[in-house]
Amino acid sequence: MKIAVPTREGVVDNHFGHCDHYTIFTVEGGTVVESMSLPSPQGCGCKSNIASVLEQMGVTVMLAGNMGEGAKNKLSQHNIRVIRGCAGEVSAVVEAFLKGFVFDSGIGCHAHECSDHKH
Repeated sequence: MKIAVPTREGVVDNHFGHCDHYTIFTVEGGTVVESMSLPSPQGCGCKSNIASVLEQMGVTVMLAGNMGEGAKNKLSQHNIRVIRGCAGEVSAVVEAFLKGFVFDSGIGCHAHECSDHKH
């Protein structure tokens, strides 16, 4: 399994589409065996090609802070399960998720700086 986390300065970035990079964790047998960094494309997460790039890399889970419905839907279309409401140091969030302690908040952002945005 591969898990992606929008990251800024080692913590979950609260705004998916504006993160500095994605930390990609490879998990085998419930344990993180590798992590790598993927630069984030500039701009709105629902309009960038990041969902297809992550899908091609084998990512199946996105642990995110806040995310609009457009981005969430785009990731879902690429077979990536989105868990919103995450906060804290990225490795700790992934470990908590693997232990079953992280659940989707069900809350998405309703406004952001993406021009011509259609929900």
